[in-house]
Amino acid sequence: MMTAQFPWLTTSILFPLVAGLAIPLIPDKDGKTVRWYALTIGLIDFALLIYAFYTGYDLSQPGLQLVESYTWIPDLDLKWSVGADGLSMPLILLTGFITTLATMAAWPVTLKPKLFYFLMLAMYGGQIAVFAVQDMLLFFLVWELELVPVYLILSIWGGKKRLYAATKFILYTAGSSLFILVAALTMAFYGDTVSFDMSEIAAKTFPFTLQLLLYGGFLIAYGVKLPIFPLHTWLPDAHGEATAPAHMLLAGILLKMGGYALIRMNAGMLPDAHATFAPVLVILGVVNIIYAALTSFAQRNLKRKIAYSSISHMGFVLIGIASFTDLGMTGAILQMISHGLIGASLFFMVGATYDRTHTLMLDEMGGVGQKMKKVFAMWTACSLASLALPGMSGFVAELMIFIGFANSDAYSLPFRVVVVLLAAVGVILTPIYLLSMLREIFYGQENKELVEHEVLVDAEPREVFIIGALLVPIIGIGLYPKIVTQIYQPTVESLTARLRASVPSLVAPAPTSPGQEPVAVLRSPLLPQ
Repeated sequence: MMTAQFPWLTTSILFPLVAGLAIPLIPDKDGKTVRWYALTIGLIDFALLIYAFYTGYDLSQPGLQLVESYTWIPDLDLKWSVGADGLSMPLILLTGFITTLATMAAWPVTLKPKLFYFLMLAMYGGQIAVFAVQDMLLFFLVWELELVPVYLILSIWGGKKRLYAATKFILYTAGSSLFILVAALTMAFYGDTVSFDMSEIAAKTFPFTLQLLLYGGFLIAYGVKLPIFPLHTWLPDAHGEATAPAHMLLAGILLKMGGYALIRMNAGMLPDAHATFAPVLVILGVVNIIYAALTSFAQRNLKRKIAYSSISHMGFVLIGIASFTDLGMTGAILQMISHGLIGASLFFMVGATYDRTHTLMLDEMGGVGQKMKKVFAMWTACSLASLALPGMSGFVAELMIFIGFANSDAYSLPFRVVVVLLAAVGVILTPIYLLSMLREIFYGQENKELVEHEVLVDAEPREVFIIGALLVPIIGIGLYPKIVTQIYQPTVESLTARLRASVPSLVAPAPTSPGQEPVAVLRSPLLPQ
């Protein structure tokens, strides 16, 4: 564990929050000054994160780095404790990147701009805190507080059914969060010592039955956020009513919070229960992939189509988490990062298209590619990334998950074959519904009524910049994935070794000399022997 000299993480969390409190003091009537102020704060905070990463983060270390701990309530051993390891660091950087671009995407917002940009900055700090905090109770608090800005942005700046979507979102996510609180209190008070520190909780030995109950509670809480079928129904409604910046934050960051917590707490703290639940995760992952892909194929609403596409892609994350291989887990984390970039780009394009056509129904579009050539090119590039075109990040991530799971010796060969074949069905369905979507929007006969009543102007420089900024890392990771995987590889190897040790069939006695007790070693085609 490496302690930071300067409180980089605490600064990056509190800076946008404190800066947001100054927004009411800014003299601004039309919101132009406020939006530049919010964008500047976002850029400064993102620059702080990058500087902290390059100067204070050691890629070869699997443990926590940039650690900061300040006593909060000594009697209960509550601390403001933050840190970053290979699992959280790339997601913290992703948060800074996506949230800054989402702030730029919010340029057209004119309704209550001061409140809107304050909520954006509050989300900025809250999302970083979710990935950085190392205290269970503090994690629950920031997890809950981060929901408030999302709810307000949905309910104030959303579409016609925004109140329904926002209420459903808060009921699902806040209600499921109670499982986090109950599980966190149980783990903290279990045993001889009371501690909310994640590393100390992970070192505790819990009875197997209690592990199963805790794992199930966490799975419900994080399954809502990921989301996992059948806890997913809030997401299409939320996306169906959200604005472009809210879309980018929902798809780019919020869904990743569920995957991060599954790995950090379910797999990291409850390895024995994970060994029992892993086949369930695999099956749920396959259901996510196929069910959501088929549902997306049937959707006529553009926002809901892309929303179900996100649910389908998150199914691969579940399979990777349950693979018990370095490659599978590496692919799961890379899939979260990749989808954060691709999902944000697709939903930004949905917002840009709606701003021009004022419709989300595919039946009412057609032939607009002739009027909006730049929009068409950007839509095509983002869709190709989503369907996992070789050379883009989605292809590398899904390939890692497929190979990692196929080589896993934690499951029988027939089970692995069936899972891989079924997951491949989702891979086949994805280009079908995405390419057919492009055809309906940009090809074919022009909708004369749409063309006559709407001004179909092409993409402006701000929009081209946002999509270009997202496509650069998408293509960069696709061509050279090590640029990201090297950040978390040591952490993944350490975690996978612990998970494999919890599966009896993967542990065998090592050869010993006469009179020496056998020593357990791991058998794995991916780990060094």
